[in-house]
Amino acid sequence: MITPVQTDPKLDELAKRMGKVPNMLRVMANAPAVLDGYLGLSRPLKKGTLPAATAERIALTVGAANACDYCVAAHTYTGKTAAGLSDEEIQSAKQGTSADPKEAAAVAFARELTESRGDADPAAACAAGWTDEQILEIVALVALQTLTNYVNKVAETENDWPAA
Repeated sequence: MITPVQTDPKLDELAKRMGKVPNMLRVMANAPAVLDGYLGLSRPLKKGTLPAATAERIALTVGAANACDYCVAAHTYTGKTAAGLSDEEIQSAKQGTSADPKEAAAVAFARELTESRGDADPAAACAAGWTDEQILEIVALVALQTLTNYVNKVAETENDWPAA
């Protein structure tokens, strides 16, 4: 288990903006380059073209595929509270699907990317209406979620989110 950092100027800044600092970020603070890399990719992706609900579905899909309980709990919470996903949509996302055909194509592509380690065909996602820009954002989200999944599994990060 990697011990979460309790005090750090970057964490203090995050606490001011977020209200709390999740244990995952405290773990990442052990390696400033990792924390900076995570923040450096996650912040611009939040401003990308994918809807927040799609990003949460992708996080749930990847977290479930990688069996990361921490990330599944975190994104179950943020999927409900920040993206307005229903319990049914959260469960579907964990299985790599959605009731909405366009969303189903995005999460199926994300799941295929995860399980194949990048050897995935975006044709179905493109046919469902996702743009080239959005396909690349899905790839980046899968990479970001894989990083967080692996960090949390290796570190055995204590879950500070409501149980999924």
